[in-house]
Amino acid sequence: MSTQVVVGTQWGDEGKGKIVDVLADRADMVVRFQGGDNAGHTVVVNGKKHVLHLLPSGVLRDEALCVIGPGVVCNPFVLLKEMETLKASGMSTDHIRISDRAQILMPYHCYQDELEENSASHKIGTTKRGIGPCYQDKYARTGIRYHEFKDFEHFKDRLKESVERKNKLFTDVYGAKPMDYDQLEADFAAIHDQIVPMIIESIHVVNDAIDEGKNVLFEGAQAAMLDINYGTYPYVTSSSPTAAGVTVGAGVAPSKIDQVIGVVKAYSTRVGEGPFVTELLDEQGDWLREHGFEFGATTGRPRRCGWEDLVVIKHANTINGLTDIVLTKLDVLGGLEEIKVCIGYDIDGEIIDYVPSDQMDVAKARPVYKTLPGWKEDISKCTTWEELPQAAREYVQFIQDFTGVPVSMISVGPDRINNIYLGSRLLPKED
Repeated sequence: MSTQVVVGTQWGDEGKGKIVDVLADRADMVVRFQGGDNAGHTVVVNGKKHVLHLLPSGVLRDEALCVIGPGVVCNPFVLLKEMETLKASGMSTDHIRISDRAQILMPYHCYQDELEENSASHKIGTTKRGIGPCYQDKYARTGIRYHEFKDFEHFKDRLKESVERKNKLFTDVYGAKPMDYDQLEADFAAIHDQIVPMIIESIHVVNDAIDEGKNVLFEGAQAAMLDINYGTYPYVTSSSPTAAGVTVGAGVAPSKIDQVIGVVKAYSTRVGEGPFVTELLDEQGDWLREHGFEFGATTGRPRRCGWEDLVVIKHANTINGLTDIVLTKLDVLGGLEEIKVCIGYDIDGEIIDYVPSDQMDVAKARPVYKTLPGWKEDISKCTTWEELPQAAREYVQFIQDFTGVPVSMISVGPDRINNIYLGSRLLPKED
C-alpha cells in the first residue's frame, strides 16, 4: 500500500499514536491532516513514554518526513516546545515541516476559548487550547496562515489588525482584559527564525510523493464521534478527523487513498461532556479506568469508561469506509469473568442499530448488550493469534463479524513491539 490513513473510531484516545508510530516504520512521509494541540498521542519506545500533541506520531521515525498539513491549526509556541522535548531525549527534529496553508493558532485564540467556555451555560468540555476559535477565524476568512509569517512586516500588520478586533470582543462582550499587542509581536519575533525554515508548500510535496509510489501515512487527531459533522454534536471537535478529512486537510484526492485503518479500543472511553450510552458509573467503570490508565494525555482528566459500543464502531465504518481494524488495549480486559458489547440502542422501546443525530435521543438510549465470556490470563506477552486465550479470540472474532471489517492487528501493550499481526496487511518491514 502506498497510502494509509489512520483514524479513530470512537471518541479519541484509542491508541492512534502508537499505531501511527508502528506503521511509520515503513513510511516515507507522515502527514497530520487536522486538529491542533488538543490532541494527545502517547508513544512508548523501549519503555520510554513520549507524549505528542501537534507533531505527527511518526516523528519518532526520523527517516520519514513529517508534515503538519493545511488542515491543522498549529500553535508555533507549542510546536517548538515539543521539538525541544524531543531534542532533550536525543531525537532529531530536522525532518519536521509545516504547510504554508496551515493556520497559525494564536495566544488570543486560547484566551477566547477560555472566556467562551467559562461563560457558557452548556459547556462543551473544551481543552481551552484555542482550537475552536482558530477554526472560527479560518472559516470567517480572518485567520492568519503560515505563509504570511515569512514576511514579518506583513505579519505584524495582520497581527495588529487581529488583536484590535479580538480585544473588542474580550472587553466589550466578556468584560475581560485586552491582550498586549507589543508583547505578542515580541514573542513572535523571537521565534521567527526558528519557524520559517520549516514552512513549505506541502500540496505538491505530498502528492509528488504519492505519484512516485512512496509510502505516505496520514494521521488524524480525535475520532469519528468527535467529527464536526457526524459526531455527537455539539460535543465534538471543530474539524473532520475522518478519512474524508484527509482530502481537505492534506490536499489529496480521495482516489489516492488505498487503505483506511480504524483504531478501535477494546472498550469505550470519552472525555468532556455529552451522552455516552455504554458508560459505567460504578466499580466496573472505575476498574477499567484504573487498569487501562485512562487519564488524558493532554489534560490529565480522568476518562469516562464503558463497555465496547459496536453501534459506534459500525457508524465509524460507515463514514470512513474502513479497510482494516486495529484493536487496542485488549490486554486491559484480562481478569474479567464476562465482557459486554453493545449491539443496539433501545430508545423508547424501539431497537435501532445506528447512531441518532439528536443527542436527546442518544441520552435516552439504553444499550442492548451481548455478553461474552472473559479470560483470566495476562495476554500482554502474546505475539501470535494462537497464544491468545479462546475467549479473547472469540471477542476479537465477534467484533470482526459484527462490523464486517477484518481485524489486521491487535495491540496487547503500550510499547511499539506489543502487537499481534493477523495476516500481512500491516506487518512492519523486516530488519
